[in-house]
Amino acid sequence: MTAKRKIEVFTAGCPACDETIALVNRLACPSCDVEILDMHQPDVANRAKQYGVNRVPSIVIDGKLADCCSGGVLDEKTLKAAGLGQP
Repeated sequence: MTAKRKIEVFTAGCPACDETIALVNRLACPSCDVEILDMHQPDVANRAKQYGVNRVPSIVIDGKLADCCSGGVLDEKTLKAAGLGQP
């Protein structure tokens, strides 16, 4: 059995968040465990803080904030380089 890659998408219900969720779901592979998290919930906001999330949407892959979410460009190439869609 192969371990699943944990993908956490921190959102706040905005149009950009919806686009990011669609992109992540399109790129995710069967080995990706995608979790959509609402930043309006205090426990989710606290978890986001631990990862260094300071804007939404943000994506954490296997416990690491994706480069696109710390000032980089959110695009397919960046997310794939971070491990999204790879077993």
